[in-house]
Parts: sequence; C-alpha cells; structure tokens
Amino acid sequence: MDLSVLATLNAEREARRATVLVTDITAGTQRLVKQDDIAADPLAEPLEKQLRMAKSGMVEAEGKAYFLTVQAPHPRVVVTGAVHISQAMAPMAKTLDLDLVIIDPRTAFATPERFPDVTLLPEWPEEAIPRIGLDGYTAFVALTHDPKIDDPGLDAALRSNCFYIGALGSRKTHGKRVERLTAAGFDQEAIGRIHAPIGLDIGAVSPAEIALSILAEIVNTLRGPRRKPI
Repeated sequence: MDLSVLATLNAEREARRATVLVTDITAGTQRLVKQDDIAADPLAEPLEKQLRMAKSGMVEAEGKAYFLTVQAPHPRVVVTGAVHISQAMAPMAKTLDLDLVIIDPRTAFATPERFPDVTLLPEWPEEAIPRIGLDGYTAFVALTHDPKIDDPGLDAALRSNCFYIGALGSRKTHGKRVERLTAAGFDQEAIGRIHAPIGLDIGAVSPAEIALSILAEIVNTLRGPRRKPI
C-alpha cells in the first residue's frame, strides 16, 4: 500500500470517518475513497452497498473485478436518560454490537449497579457530549422527558451529522419540544430529523418492547438504503 494512502486511511480512522480502499484485481492498483466522495465515484452503487453493510467484498463493474476494503467506524448509541428503557437497551445493544453510552446527571439513576458493562457518564449532556463527540456513526436518543437533560443533547445532535436522532414522548410533548427548538434557532427541516414518536411502530408497551423498537429503527436507519452522508 502506498504510504500516502496509508496515512490518509489512518487519519480518517482516527476521525471516525468511513473509507473504502478500492483494489483493481487485474492491474493491482489501489485508490482510497472517502465517504463524502462516494456519490461522485464511478463505483458509487457498490461502494454505498458495501459501506451500508460495513463489509469488505469482491465486486464487478464494467467487466473488471475490484476488491472493496471497507473501513467503517464502530456504530454507537448515545442516550440521555438512565431510565428503564435504556436499562433494557443495554443487553440488546451489546448483542447487536452497538456501543452504548448513557448520559444522566441524576446520580441516583446513573449507577454502575443499574448499568453494568456500559459506558456511564453521570454528567450534564452539555458537559459530556463535547468531550465524547457526535458523528455520522452515532445515534442519539433522548429518553428523560426532562428538557433540562434532553434538550442540550438534542441541540448538539441536530448540529452534528448523527445518522439517527430520536426522542421519547407523546405528540403533545414533542409539540412543546418543537417550540423550544424553534426558539433556539432550528428550522423545520432540522427538527424533522428527529424520530418522534420514537421507534418502529410495533405496538410497544413495556420498556423492553420500546427499547426493541428504538434499536430496530436505529439499525434500519444505519443499514437501510436511506442512510446518506450529511
């Protein structure tokens, strides 16, 4: 591999940005395609497909064979709210190989006993999120119903390129949330990125069922054809 390609590959990995290394099997030549450049690439369709699956593989195009080496950041879910739903999400996220981060300044709820083997940050979102960062391989989920905790997280998520943003609450609750976000300067298009009601409509009632519906919607957004770089 060319050293300049390797340097770019490492830089993109460090910044949690996806890349695909395209190797022409016959010629032996290689080129690196960054995620933001995929749409304009001659191999855009197979590149996008392999990136959605986060899997490397062989493809053919115009009579030529290429091996696509996919480097995709590990997807993670950042949640505000150490609540029953996020408790149920924890083992499911682990099974799905999603990194889970729980943020909640309420130390009575954000305890290691309630959230074993989970990255738990008993801090205010405005303190924790700038440190951990939000990116195109991060899903953000607001679960507390408390504007003092959820709104700063939603503000940060809407200013980022998170691939998924969801917020728990009734239509009335979301209506008030929209009013607050509008007052904070977000337009209708930006606010429309929020999945509310949150989760796939599976008739979920219990915390575990709601957690399942949320994670299903996150995976659908991550792996489905709708996922595009922002």
